[in-house]
Amino acid sequence: MAKWPLGVFASIDAGLGVQLSVAEELGVPTIQLQAPSKESRTSENAAKFLATLAAMDITLTCVFGGFEGESYADIPTTKETVGLVPPATRAERLAEMKEIADFARVLDCDVIGLHVGFIPHDTADPMFAEVVAVTQELCDHCEANEQALHLETGQESAEGLLGFIAAVDRPNLRVNFDPANMILYGTGNPIEALKMVGKHVGSVHCKDAKWSDEPGVTWGSETPLGEGDVGMEEFLRTVKEIGYTGPLTIEREIPQEPERQKAEIGAAVELLTALRTKIG
Repeated sequence: MAKWPLGVFASIDAGLGVQLSVAEELGVPTIQLQAPSKESRTSENAAKFLATLAAMDITLTCVFGGFEGESYADIPTTKETVGLVPPATRAERLAEMKEIADFARVLDCDVIGLHVGFIPHDTADPMFAEVVAVTQELCDHCEANEQALHLETGQESAEGLLGFIAAVDRPNLRVNFDPANMILYGTGNPIEALKMVGKHVGSVHCKDAKWSDEPGVTWGSETPLGEGDVGMEEFLRTVKEIGYTGPLTIEREIPQEPERQKAEIGAAVELLTALRTKIG
């Protein structure tokens, strides 16, 4: 695969990504896929999906897990409902992530990803050790499948993420770096964070956002790529600096406006193509 192939975050029947037809129309060679719903994760459907990708000449680079009951309505609700952190749903969600990893293996995909949730800042908090343990178990399951697990950034500072990665201590645990999420959650400057976690980065999202008036208290706002506070040229220069050469996956989470979503992703393709030529 050539350096920095473009991609989009896509969905079939679950999640906020674009349909595969949009990826084909825009001519991007890679996708990350929101894991399909449980009833869709069959061998027969996997074979059909792989045939579709082959016909479109698109490579699947990551399957992302998400869970029923998660809500991003506001930051407090996100803390209570997202990922593997909430104790009441942890065991069920771990089992589902293992199923998603196995489905991704059928799709010949060696990366799965997720938002692990709001990891306690205090490493002495008993829940910190619990989340470390559940992440270790998922990493070990992925290792048996010859897969990596990518944690998407946003809910932790760079320092917190580094501490968590060190505590989990699994070589197949990597980072899916989303610069906009650092702004949306108010967890730190994305460029400085990328430099700090650079050696752990296994994949990136190209997404943009503007800071909230109360970072960390209320949401920032997602914007079209190039219109937010990330600074995409500086972001790509930093991506180059850390030695990352993998896909640049565009994510624009407005599926309720499909035509606008397609248009803004198309503009993002043009922007990244120009910046890739300038920087690469």
